[in-house]
Amino acid sequence: QVQLVESGGGLVQAGGSLRLSCAASGSSGRTFNGYGTGWFRQAPGKDREFVAGVSASGYYRTYYSDSVKGRFAISRDNAKNTVYLQMNSLKPEDTAVYYCAVRASTVAKTSEYAYDYWGQGTQVTVSS
Repeated sequence: QVQLVESGGGLVQAGGSLRLSCAASGSSGRTFNGYGTGWFRQAPGKDREFVAGVSASGYYRTYYSDSVKGRFAISRDNAKNTVYLQMNSLKPEDTAVYYCAVRASTVAKTSEYAYDYWGQGTQVTVSS
């Protein structure tokens, strides 16, 4: 079992930046670094969509949706059992609840159905 806690959301003006964090809590932290991790988002009235993913430590590979490529960066800090999503040049269309998810495999995937554990989400609002 993996417990995930997201943080770092908030209100920001267009063009600004935010950094989201996804931390594994408790004993699940020992296995967190061996799992593929993804960030997803869901805007009101829309389906949840893939944003970015990073494979497990040792297989380090990152994936991005076309809508965020070049603006967002995903990374992991193994010592802190944390995955980050650095979001730059934010746009109003980036407004959504952002979720962190982990799958019991070393490779990250773009499909939400490939993930086994989810955090509670953190709200990101970008004003124009």
